[in-house]
Amino acid sequence: MNLPNKLTILRVIMIPVFVLFMLTGLGGAASKWIALALFIIASLTDLLDGHLARKHNLVTNFGKFMDPLADKLLVCAAMICLVENGQLPSWIVIVIISREFIISGFRLIASDNGVVIAASYWGKFKTVFQMIMICMMIADITVFSILTKIIMWIALILTVVSLIDYLIKNKDVIREQK
Repeated sequence: MNLPNKLTILRVIMIPVFVLFMLTGLGGAASKWIALALFIIASLTDLLDGHLARKHNLVTNFGKFMDPLADKLLVCAAMICLVENGQLPSWIVIVIISREFIISGFRLIASDNGVVIAASYWGKFKTVFQMIMICMMIADITVFSILTKIIMWIALILTVVSLIDYLIKNKDVIREQK
């Protein structure tokens, strides 16, 4: 197993540890900071594994499948914890998770038809803003509460825009089914 795939597995293993600190207060007053550090480290492994896989030609079928799944698990787990803690409205999480299911469904259909659909810049911007939103909400610094809300709305808007962009660009995937 290559290093990018090991980093992906590490990210998946970090998720329950992150959730433990987010929801139990196991670390006392430091729990949110431990959770934040775990989330940031897990997020950085995503950047690193993709970079290493492309740079050193270590792209594998396992990585193609597990890397996006690990990302979705991390972000969804974090947002569900934030809902549980009363920091994020559940309807926003429903919109974001629904977008992920729709895109995943499209990718499955495309894959079945031998088409690979690359991530768009809208999707990358969406991910960056979602991760910034999550970090800001975990840190929960009062001085930044208005900025945190603005980032939340930008993340939500980018989620919807990236979905619309994705559907428009890939509408032929549905039409050209086997």
